[in-house]
Amino acid sequence: MGLFCSNAGHFGFQSKILLSNLNSFTHFIHNKEQLYFANYDFKNQIEQFKVKNNNPLDFPKQLFIEVEKTILLNNLDFENIESTQKPIQIKPTVSKDDYIKKVNTLKQHIQQGDIYEINYCITFEAHDVYIDPLAIYQKLNSISKAPYSALVKFDKQYIISSSPELFLKKQGEKLITKPIKGTAKRGATPEQDIEIKQELYNNHKERNENVMIVDVARNDLSRLAKKGSVSVEKLCDIETYEQVHQMVSTVTCELKDNTSFDDIIHGTFPMASMTGAPKIRAMELIDEYEVYNRGPYSGALGYIEKNGDFDLSVLIRSIFYDEEKQYLSFTVGSAITSMCNAEDEYEECLLKAKAMMEVLSN
Repeated sequence: MGLFCSNAGHFGFQSKILLSNLNSFTHFIHNKEQLYFANYDFKNQIEQFKVKNNNPLDFPKQLFIEVEKTILLNNLDFENIESTQKPIQIKPTVSKDDYIKKVNTLKQHIQQGDIYEINYCITFEAHDVYIDPLAIYQKLNSISKAPYSALVKFDKQYIISSSPELFLKKQGEKLITKPIKGTAKRGATPEQDIEIKQELYNNHKERNENVMIVDVARNDLSRLAKKGSVSVEKLCDIETYEQVHQMVSTVTCELKDNTSFDDIIHGTFPMASMTGAPKIRAMELIDEYEVYNRGPYSGALGYIEKNGDFDLSVLIRSIFYDEEKQYLSFTVGSAITSMCNAEDEYEECLLKAKAMMEVLSN
């Protein structure tokens, strides 16, 4: 198993390679540096959901892997990379017409007061394929330069991630989460970028989506927090990445005494931005309307220090590959609210898929 992380010196993962041939565990290991992974479907062990299990990917539900060796790296250079990777035919599991029908059906749930917001996603997949995971990872991150980029190998299964989103960061007794809701494409010039960022910041629909998810995140953290310590440090801040601008909020709290790692995960997982409001009902509808159970997509990945501090990303903008099954997929989605337009949401999904489609197709 190896975890490769880029962009040292920026917010996000440190630039490390974590190596281990040690056994994995399904529980937290005290006083050990370790890799952590949680499949989205680990939610079924936190809440009582009707189990759906049709995803061709069969990743572990939760893993803790003790780190055997750590190699610290300087900034990784992904320029001028050569690869013999052949183009791959990627197909969506949902047609545009079916996507629009499902979004409009979900909007009916919203109009009926069943939910207020839901993160609805579509999967793109390829069968009978062979890829070079390291080459794909390098190509993806030469395009995205994501703060939570990672390449992870679990035997024959790979996670190739260019995630921009922080799920949880623990520093001492402080817990931080940074939900993303609100996306706009990059401009062709710096002047266009400034204009687009301002339009995103002022967009009532996008701000409304972000604020609703911030409320879910605040509620999640309140289960773990000392009284009165939950704080929204940044609301609807705009962060810029290689492909897109994102609306990001920062929610923090001071943890109650003796709060364990399991307490934190059980109180907050899955990430608020990847579910909806109310959270439990949104997750039920996600299972009902999405083609596959999500598997590793929108789960969590990161590393835990010996002192118990940790950084965990949300597994979005990520390619998942099973070498033995010769199958890969990636999933993208957006927030569905009463104000959304199904055509626009579909275009947002394609924008988020752009970098992954490019590295696999070219």
